[in-house]
Amino acid sequence: MSGVERVSISLEKPLLERLERLVREGNYSNRSEYIRDLIRDKLVEKEWDRDEEAVGTVTFIYNHHTRGLTDRLTHVQHDYHDVILATMHIHLDHDLCAETVVVRGRGKQIDRLANMLRQQKGVLHASLSISSTGKNLA
Repeated sequence: MSGVERVSISLEKPLLERLERLVREGNYSNRSEYIRDLIRDKLVEKEWDRDEEAVGTVTFIYNHHTRGLTDRLTHVQHDYHDVILATMHIHLDHDLCAETVVVRGRGKQIDRLANMLRQQKGVLHASLSISSTGKNLA
């Protein structure tokens, strides 16, 4: 285990029991893996808070019959062409579509894009999944 340091933490018994349950429910092989993931999640949040370069996805559900919606969605995406890496469009049924937009850029710019898509009349739901370029997670 080169490059790995052992640390010790103190937890109240009820908190330790909850941690153990989370480790089991997450199918982690040990506490260390679970805690490493928690730390990385917090590091990603900090990157977004500092408006650093990040990656993520915006997924939204919409009714494609809403007048002018597909044109407005395309227009918004063209306004953010510099952060959009790829899109995937899925036909859920006759009326509803899902679209996932993969993005890379500054956190605030990605947030603005997600909000612009979310605010379009006819978009039923939108969510932003944040991640990192990974440069600062090792």
